Amino acid sequence: MVTPKQKITLNASRDIPFNKLMLSQSNVRRIKRGETIEDLAASIARRGLLQSLNVRPVLDSEGNETGMFEVPAGGRRYRALELLVKQKRMIKTEPVPCVVTNANSEVPIEEDSLAENFQREDLHPLDMFRAFQTLHDQGASHEEIAARFFVSATFVQQRLRLAKVSPKLHEVYEQEGMQLEQLMAFTVTDDHTRQEQVWEALENSWSREPQQIRRLLTETTVRATDRRALFVGVEAYVAAGGVVLRDLFESDNGGWLQEPVLLDRLVRDKLKSAADEIAEEGWKWIVVDVDLPYGHDHGLRALAGTPVNLTDAERAEREALRAEYDRLQAEYGESDELPDEVDQRLGEIESALEAFESRPMNYDPADIGRAGAFISIDRAGDLIVDRGYVRPEDEAMQAVDDDAAEPDGATESEEGRDDTSVRRATITIGAQTSEPDEDDCDATKPLPERLVIELTAHRTLALRNAVAENQHVAITALLHRLVLDTFGHRSATGCLEAFVRHVHLPTQDAELKDSPAAKAIDERHEAWKRDIPLGDDQTLWAWLDSLDEASQHTLLAHCVSYGINALFERPNPYGSGVSQHGLEQRLREADRLSHATGLDMVDAGWRPTVENYLGRVTKARILEAVREGVGEQAAQLIDHLKKGDMAKEAERILADSGWLPEPLRLIDQDAPPAQPGEGEEPDLPEFLAGDDEDDSAAADEVIAHAVAAE
Repeated sequence: MVTPKQKITLNASRDIPFNKLMLSQSNVRRIKRGETIEDLAASIARRGLLQSLNVRPVLDSEGNETGMFEVPAGGRRYRALELLVKQKRMIKTEPVPCVVTNANSEVPIEEDSLAENFQREDLHPLDMFRAFQTLHDQGASHEEIAARFFVSATFVQQRLRLAKVSPKLHEVYEQEGMQLEQLMAFTVTDDHTRQEQVWEALENSWSREPQQIRRLLTETTVRATDRRALFVGVEAYVAAGGVVLRDLFESDNGGWLQEPVLLDRLVRDKLKSAADEIAEEGWKWIVVDVDLPYGHDHGLRALAGTPVNLTDAERAEREALRAEYDRLQAEYGESDELPDEVDQRLGEIESALEAFESRPMNYDPADIGRAGAFISIDRAGDLIVDRGYVRPEDEAMQAVDDDAAEPDGATESEEGRDDTSVRRATITIGAQTSEPDEDDCDATKPLPERLVIELTAHRTLALRNAVAENQHVAITALLHRLVLDTFGHRSATGCLEAFVRHVHLPTQDAELKDSPAAKAIDERHEAWKRDIPLGDDQTLWAWLDSLDEASQHTLLAHCVSYGINALFERPNPYGSGVSQHGLEQRLREADRLSHATGLDMVDAGWRPTVENYLGRVTKARILEAVREGVGEQAAQLIDHLKKGDMAKEAERILADSGWLPEPLRLIDQDAPPAQPGEGEEPDLPEFLAGDDEDDSAAADEVIAHAVAAE
């Protein structure tokens, strides 16, 4: 039998007492990278030495072994063992497993040190995630695992969450089909099916950023910062069985509430409870909604209540708070930055003083019986109760009540009174109507008429604000109207042939009241309202007469702006409502005012979103918008998506493009208007021509609102 020729000889291993070992000066690791020797020593104390040291015998000057061994590879392990000896947790003669290299080896000793560090391969992150999960399945808690490996509990929780991502996505990550940051984004939900659906939708897309993954995974959820969540409270939502999704890798502002239906039910129940409590005050009606529309109190008379008087103790508390506030302001007013405790205290004082200013109002009981209140939620999730509004149809109730009063001397005992005569407030919950679902047809269909009216409502409000801020244009517009009234043939109303009628916006989307224009108009209106002495006509005249010219012009511009109407309405051929000629005149004048004021709806804050445009038009319209706003290449990147995903992608793409739909664009003033041929009906705007019959019911409803507004 032939003995095979030996190819290599492995270095022998042996146990060497620790006091016979010494660090080699040939170790290539010279720079510390933050790993602590204490953690490694604790790991060795728990698990033992998992990796031998690499050593070489130390020779004397004559080339003989001295019995000592130097450690060129394994310096950190040596230092950890040295620390254990100093801590008297290990004796200095403890045998240490070592691999001994020949002292006369042809391989340089520095090469041993370099090879051990250079040829080492780090553990794949996925193996770490799974290993942590195995330890957790064996009963180890987050804190125990963290203590064993000297990391934070959050670090362990993050890795355990990564281990729970769909195995299919683990496989993609393992094969380098996605980055770690993308895998992290999938941890916001434990639903493997949903995770895989999102990846399938994005796998071949050019947009696969982690933020896009998170957005798609949470698109059917509600932010914890949403007014509804703040109103109910996340704790109450969880107590009712709701689930909160959390992102352990990025700031999530409290996460996402996974059950919107449950949240809406809790909001409705809490609002109903608040409405029942307010109803006990005797109001005739109460309107309740999470978010009341802009102009919800239009046409209603606000009752003039009187604030509830403060008690002596409350007055003393208010004065003490004011004195403390003045003292802190005087002490820290010159500081570049306030101390945290001072800043917090000033905020507390401001809130307390604001509560004194916004204390409840007293109303006449007779007025309460024919008036109502609005209940809603502000952006901070606080309940808003706005009392004391009388509808026009209830104004005559007082006279009716006086006629029905009992004759002198008539009495009624408390026992004989019919309890059914006590009227219960009518509570209406939910003031907004839902939009009908749009079809998913690929044809470039005309814009729905209701959508056009909502878009022009945005333009009307922005145009009002633009006119109010441009006194010259406002005065010119008013003079234009006055000249027409003086030299034209318009019917007279009142003693002055000029008036401004507050134009109501019957159709609007939920974003309108939070638009920059709406906020600017409201702030300006409230500022003037605080200064104007309403109630006495002579006093008002004297006050107006005393204003300087600039103030008069500013107030005039504000008043004129309330008569701006740039709304599109379908012309009514039956005589009521706006005529075709009247509509054309309105839109021409709106364009003229827009040019004169320099109004740009992009600068006014309008951006195309899923809610206000993209989710309510066909796919062809969405692609047309992206093509016009960004370019053909961007449109081609999303043309394969379903309508809902396409609309969301388009919103992101168009966010800073400055694109506007046709109803919001300026018309070229120099272009001649299209004239209908003989015997032809005037055309509707191109973007509405041939509007669908499916929208006819909505259109009729809009026309009815418009006629009523007239």
